[in-house]
Amino acid sequence: MTRRCLVLSASMGAGHDAVAAELAHRLRAHGHDAHVHDVLTLLPPGTGPALRAFYRTAVRRVPALYTAIYRVFLAPPPPRPDGPAAPRADTSPLAALAERPLETLAARLRPDVVVSTFHLAAQVTGRMRERGTLRVPSAVYVTDFAVHRGWLHPGNDLYLCVSPGAAEAARTGTGRRTAAPGPVVPPAFHTVAQAPPGPPPDPRRPTVLLSAGAWGVGSDLPRTARALARHGLRPVVLCGHDERLRRRTARVPGAVALGWTDDLPALMASARLLVDNAAGQTALQALAAGLPLVAYRPIPGHGTDGVRHMAAEGLTTTAPDLPALLAATSRLVPDGPERSAHVARGHALFQDDASLLVTSLT
Repeated sequence: MTRRCLVLSASMGAGHDAVAAELAHRLRAHGHDAHVHDVLTLLPPGTGPALRAFYRTAVRRVPALYTAIYRVFLAPPPPRPDGPAAPRADTSPLAALAERPLETLAARLRPDVVVSTFHLAAQVTGRMRERGTLRVPSAVYVTDFAVHRGWLHPGNDLYLCVSPGAAEAARTGTGRRTAAPGPVVPPAFHTVAQAPPGPPPDPRRPTVLLSAGAWGVGSDLPRTARALARHGLRPVVLCGHDERLRRRTARVPGAVALGWTDDLPALMASARLLVDNAAGQTALQALAAGLPLVAYRPIPGHGTDGVRHMAAEGLTTTAPDLPALLAATSRLVPDGPERSAHVARGHALFQDDASLLVTSLT
């Protein structure tokens, strides 16, 4: 039976939109209708762009400020002696502003289910479900390994998570039904892992990718690329939309600096490892493509927490300093038991199709 699905995303970087687009693609492939909507557009005029600009500036330019905001408003509180309480995110003013517009949108589209891929959307749907103003089931697909308070609202019906550890955190935080179908990435990344490896661009210098996300967020990436090149590797830096970072990195001898690219599967097919700083969508795509991950100089807040949770589940190797990063590449770039174990743990995450679980609610 055809179901009408409303997928709520947010244009904060590219990761949430990528997950929403792939979920919608899968839903349509299964014969359902899917409509993707940016939750930021449900806020009063100018609020969404201002929120996005503030977040981008804080993460890129004032990381200490973003860390403080994250710790106060989002990071999970320490457990209480009498057991964990369901945490509530302090986002109610923003969530309240989006409720009436979402109610209007739902009345127009008449969805059978709503699924959120951004934490503010999860707060809006949870509040509305709790009060009965959203009359259809709501699912939340948590894109983070670190399930912060912003994701958690007991009004939502189902939580879908990227890993078993994240699912357990969501269950503890909400008391609701959870599942861990695994990351939602396009099939092209899985195809990379299944295809025979092609010839490397330079067999003497294995390719290592460095991810800076859509906004080019990273700490001293040109210096890291220089060290990797001197270590005998071919660093390819994914600079996103940051043209200044691309120009600076392009001056590093032996490094390749790329702007925004839609051909990540091909890049990963030629690479041996991803140096990650965010535990975000690029890291998940790399796991699907069979690349080991090394976390180095993670971005503040959710990036640091995400890396810590990934490491606890054996999905990334953390490098506290540059010598540790170079040592990790020496262990994980060549074929061997350690590399194979990392790849196998990454592939084991992908358990089920999250879109099938979304429509099971209706």
